[in-house]
Formats: sequence, C-alpha cells, structure tokens
Amino acid sequence: MKTEKQHSNEVNTEEQLSIFSRALLTGFIGGILWSSIGSLIYYFNFSEVSPKSFLLKSWLDASWTDGWLGVIITILLAGILSILAALIYYGLFKKINSMWMGLLYGVILWVIIFYIMQPIFPNIPRFIDLTYNTIISTLCLFILYGTFIGYSISYDYHDMKIRELKKAKE
Repeated sequence: MKTEKQHSNEVNTEEQLSIFSRALLTGFIGGILWSSIGSLIYYFNFSEVSPKSFLLKSWLDASWTDGWLGVIITILLAGILSILAALIYYGLFKKINSMWMGLLYGVILWVIIFYIMQPIFPNIPRFIDLTYNTIISTLCLFILYGTFIGYSISYDYHDMKIRELKKAKE
C-alpha cells in the first residue's frame, strides 16, 4: 500500500508533466497562430518579410514554395519551431508571472531573428534595409507572440502552484 507521501509525489509529478505538456502545446498553437497572422501581414503588404522567407525560401528554391502549400508547410514548421521557444521560456521564465516578461521575450526573439541571425537568411533584407512598416509590423507580431507564450506558460505554472497550496491546506 502506498503512503500518503508517495501518492503526493505522484500527483505532483503528474501536475508538473501536465504543465510541461501544456507549455509544449502552447508553443505549437502559438507558432501556428502567429505565423498565420504573419502570413496575413505579408499578404496585405504591412511587411516585406513573410514567414516563408525565413523557413522555406532561405534554403529551398522550388516553385511550390510560392503557393498555398508553401504557406501551409511554413505555418506547420513555425508551430514546431515555436515549441523550442516555449521550452526556453518554460525553463527560464515560467516563475515570472507578468505580461511584461512575455513582451520582453517577444522583443528578444525579434532582435535575435532580425538582427543577430539575419546573415543565415539570404532572402531577408539587412536590418538597415527594412522598411519602417516591416520593422513595426514584425516587432508588434513578435511582441504579441511573446506575450501569448509567456503569459500562458506563467499563468499555468502559477495556477498549478495555487492548487498545490490549496491541497496542502486541506
């Protein structure tokens, strides 16, 4: 027969796994959602850079990447890559229960992608060659993405901690 402490450890492990799996799901959904919006921003000419430019066009020179199939594959790839961004946030910042940390995380991701990693994306103009519309639109998109990822993960983490405290009091 299991002791109460063993049962409590199993429940805590299950809740931690649940939080971790929800962080992965949040990353995937965030990647799909915000890359879809990024594709719309490009379609309506708010940005000269599309998610396709990063994920497909930089390494593939095939005609199918210009069509709807390229957009769908790009959105799915962004969802998969976004899991990595969610894992990083989960590992580093999950304890910070603030919208501002998510906002800052989005800005950090934008700087990494558009400024630091720009040389590995040949289809993306250099930072100084980007239009103001592109800079503002993509920065806002990344801020919203970071806020979505960050606040969702932090909220889940702190909600789990509150439930643990309530169970401990019972």
